[in-house]
Amino acid sequence: MDEEKFCERLIQLRLSKGVSARDMSLSLGQSESYINRIESGKMLPSMLSFFYICDYFGITPEEFFASDEIPDLELIEATKKLRSLDEEKRRHIIAVIHDL
Repeated sequence: MDEEKFCERLIQLRLSKGVSARDMSLSLGQSESYINRIESGKMLPSMLSFFYICDYFGITPEEFFASDEIPDLELIEATKKLRSLDEEKRRHIIAVIHDL
């Protein structure tokens, strides 16, 4: 993935989450213009910052680079929540899904 594709992917993910570049920057503990500088191609994040960006979206680095598909961030969050439930609650939720 080249720099331009990286920037496009970041924009795509941010917009799918419905968050401004400023708010995302501040959520990552960076300056207000941090994400704008990355998206405009003026800089690339460090490796550590890249991992924080992936964590912010709730995706793996592999999912970040799978640019042919937009991850459903809401579904990823629901999956994480489902995994955190105890076994009985998880079985009930899965039963409801099967009944749909």
